[in-house]
Amino acid sequence: MPTPRDRRARIAVFAVYAVQGLSFATLLTQVAALQNRHGLSEGELTLLMLVVPVIAGVGSLVAGSLAARFGSRAVLRLAQPLVAASVAGAALAPAVPLLLPALALFGLGVGAVDAGMNMQGVTVERRYGKAVLNGFHCLWSLAGVAGALWASATADRGPAFTMTIPMAVAVLGSLAAGPSLCAPEEERVAAAGPAGSPRPSWRPIVPLCLAMAFLYVGDAAISNFSTVYMEDILTAAPSVVPLAYAAYQATTLAVRLGGDLAVRRYGPAAIVRLGGAIAAAGFAGIVLAPTQPLAIVAFGLTGVGLAVVAPQSFSAAGRLDPAGTGVAIARVNLFNYVGFVVGVAMVGGVAGVADMRAAFAVPLVLAAAIVALARGFAPRAVAV
Repeated sequence: MPTPRDRRARIAVFAVYAVQGLSFATLLTQVAALQNRHGLSEGELTLLMLVVPVIAGVGSLVAGSLAARFGSRAVLRLAQPLVAASVAGAALAPAVPLLLPALALFGLGVGAVDAGMNMQGVTVERRYGKAVLNGFHCLWSLAGVAGALWASATADRGPAFTMTIPMAVAVLGSLAAGPSLCAPEEERVAAAGPAGSPRPSWRPIVPLCLAMAFLYVGDAAISNFSTVYMEDILTAAPSVVPLAYAAYQATTLAVRLGGDLAVRRYGPAAIVRLGGAIAAAGFAGIVLAPTQPLAIVAFGLTGVGLAVVAPQSFSAAGRLDPAGTGVAIARVNLFNYVGFVVGVAMVGGVAGVADMRAAFAVPLVLAAAIVALARGFAPRAVAV
């Protein structure tokens, strides 16, 4: 039975996920605007955007080491304001030589926050004794929708205005949530296991890692290139361009609202299997969409399918770590960035030699592969 302290920690973790979703959406809905402002080609944009996930992987590894010593709360209280500052820096950078370090700082902070917030989320889920992780990711999506809609409403004000105002809100939210997050001793109590408990082996974690990577190939395609697709392929107006990402985040939010209940009733494997099939259908719609409204609907369908893969990957990783070492979660989180790097490189590469419509066939194939990996999400108490 959760205690009042557990409930306070849960509210704080909700806030951390929301701030991360807002920060991420604020930057990524402005990719096309930043490309135009700095005169970047598709190839140059692809290389620049690869900086973020590569350095985010480093940030995740650093966060794992720091969290083992100081706890994930300390990591989040340092890294999350850093993310907000870097987004504002990208908005204000007058040239590419100043944009690049801002994106590098963003990647470092995002990697640390992703690792830390999922450590906090899994700790709260263990303390509650039931599936609650979808709810945290739901708030991430809600904030992402808010960020995309803000970008649409302020499209004529320029990136500096559109990106700096939400980041002021992000800093305030992060500072308010920090003191109520789970302390190191609470994380250790929640994750305590018998002395000598084995570290989780790679074998049962591999399907989760692959599913996470394939998910983020699709997410990278949408996050980095949905605005470019809408502008270049369907000649959408500036106020319409962010709506593809907004649709993706809105449907992700809608599914995650009931995701924990669905997982409790049908099990994670069945939910992930269905999600992979729906996501593949959504990407097929993007490849074939003849009009802006149909493309926006297709982007929304991908959100329906991919919504539960990430939270269930982390939840399953937690079950495969009987000693609560965080090793399994760290391994799965690393494939977030593997998928993002592969997604940016492959989708951007195909777009460079063909066009953005053809490029979205890459995540279509990999989303379908998630169906075959779903059996790896069946509940297990220990790694074998």
